[in-house]
Amino acid sequence: MKKIKIIVSGGGTGGHIFPAIAIAKAIEKQIKNVEFLFVGAKDRMEMEKIPNAGYNIIGLWINGFQRGLYLKNLLFPFKIIHSILKANRIIKDFNPDLVIGTGGYASGPLIYAGAKKGIPSIIQEQNSYAGVTNKILGKLVQKICVAYDKMERYFPKEKIIFTGNPIREKVLFFENNKKEAEKLFKIDSKKPTILVIGGSLGARTINDTIANNIYRFKSMGINLIWQTGISYQKIAQNIISDLNLDCITTCAFIKQMDKAYAVADIIVSRSGAIAISELCCVGKPVILVPSPNVAENHQYKNAQSLVNKNAAILVKDSMANRKLVNTLEKLIKNKRLQDILSSNIKKIGVKDAADRIAKIALNLIK
Repeated sequence: MKKIKIIVSGGGTGGHIFPAIAIAKAIEKQIKNVEFLFVGAKDRMEMEKIPNAGYNIIGLWINGFQRGLYLKNLLFPFKIIHSILKANRIIKDFNPDLVIGTGGYASGPLIYAGAKKGIPSIIQEQNSYAGVTNKILGKLVQKICVAYDKMERYFPKEKIIFTGNPIREKVLFFENNKKEAEKLFKIDSKKPTILVIGGSLGARTINDTIANNIYRFKSMGINLIWQTGISYQKIAQNIISDLNLDCITTCAFIKQMDKAYAVADIIVSRSGAIAISELCCVGKPVILVPSPNVAENHQYKNAQSLVNKNAAILVKDSMANRKLVNTLEKLIKNKRLQDILSSNIKKIGVKDAADRIAKIALNLIK
């Protein structure tokens, strides 16, 4: 049997890298004789994460266009041309049967080059609001896998297939880990547990809000698991040790997020596409604080799509310091609202997204 060769391109953030790896692993479950080559952006996190997952990767000299007057934007047209030329060479040398894009800087040149050569191609749009690159690529590829309704606003309707977003496999089985998690995070099981996630790099607004209201958490009678990000970790630890707050556990980065989900009763989070997809599968009540520092306000639109289904509470980043802790305290006391939010967010969760995308992708080769 002929070996099937597939290029997967996506990166820049974990939100593009984790789905790319999940799709590759799902394809490997469906066919045995397959070879992958990943294409990412030089100096971005995929150049480390993809080899760690056991795959080869090539980097392109590419980055996003910075909104505003920046000198590095002068290089942007040259980087695009250079990356398309290199993408053409990669495709000629590797000779793929299929190209898959999960978003990010490198995805554009690679999928563009592959589609122009007539190679079966597919993109995955993770957000409720399509980015500029994917809007362009949508006209060239055969199939577009989406995670939200009403995406025909951005793409040809006949190409769209609802699949959901691939999420980390461990997260799907988070409930198995509750006892271990209670020990890991030193949880008092008699108290409700709040999990605050500001993203792997932390979120300054969320962190400052927790720090400014730290005295209130002791009086709430809760456990707090607080992912601070690396830059805020020392500040958070100093505050907690000074006030002798043993009900709060801080982590720069939570590696075992499945265990954190297992013990959480309420979650406070940013609203990146993959974070939301995980939260939908976890099914806990959630307060979303969208980051304002993302292209085309993606996170706010992602969060609003859940709010429209009464599946989450949204607190704007600009209002977080005044509203977040009050909103959280009201939710802790309102068990009926917790149940409604939990029930509604579970209805949105898709647990087999990677398998769905793998099947669609392989059908394009046949």
